[in-house]
Amino acid sequence: MSNVDFVVNAEIRDDMGKGASRRLRHEGKVPAVIYGTGKDPVSLTLVHKDLYHHLENEAFYSHILTIDVAGKKEQAVLKDLQRHPAKPLILHADFLRVSANEKIRMSVPLHYIGEDVAPGVKIGGGKVGHNMNEVEISCLPKDLPEFIEVDMSAVELDQSVHLSDLKLPTGVESVELSHGPEHDLPVANIYTPRAIVEEEVVAAEGEAVEGEAAAEGEAEGEGNKEGE
Repeated sequence: MSNVDFVVNAEIRDDMGKGASRRLRHEGKVPAVIYGTGKDPVSLTLVHKDLYHHLENEAFYSHILTIDVAGKKEQAVLKDLQRHPAKPLILHADFLRVSANEKIRMSVPLHYIGEDVAPGVKIGGGKVGHNMNEVEISCLPKDLPEFIEVDMSAVELDQSVHLSDLKLPTGVESVELSHGPEHDLPVANIYTPRAIVEEEVVAAEGEAVEGEAAAEGEAEGEGNKEGE
């Protein structure tokens, strides 16, 4: 886990409803809520520009955050985020309180490494396909990683990397794999580009046509000899 500390300053929000939320957004603020660990949910107000700045850092999405409400601090993770469909605006944020002794489920990003040296790419001329950009994990808050690495450096052409191939940090487990081996989904693969496949098909068809023509030529030759 990174040494970066994210502190989200917030105020308690008393004014509820859609109209109140619209007024907050007009003032450059974001309505939010914090819940979990058996405590009552608390409605919050955040400063939009501060939250937006935090969100520019990928680590913010999979990190234990400090929510500071008038000096009272709580540990939480970002659980949900609502963005405007067309504008760079955050409409609402949900934070989940965490307890040091309770496991949490989070989706963390995948970082791909070694793609340029993979035999399937360097020797086989293949392309890398990503089936997943993030993976859901379960762990204690202290073990929460910011990302999981996917090492492609030994992957051959037409091979895949599955969830079971990922090297998870100590104390971290895949939620999907916990449901059984049949949930060992492909994470990435190296495949033969379509253009190369089409070239091979055309070449093979050409060879087949030439073979047929040659066979017909031989058959005609033999026929002519018999006729003589």
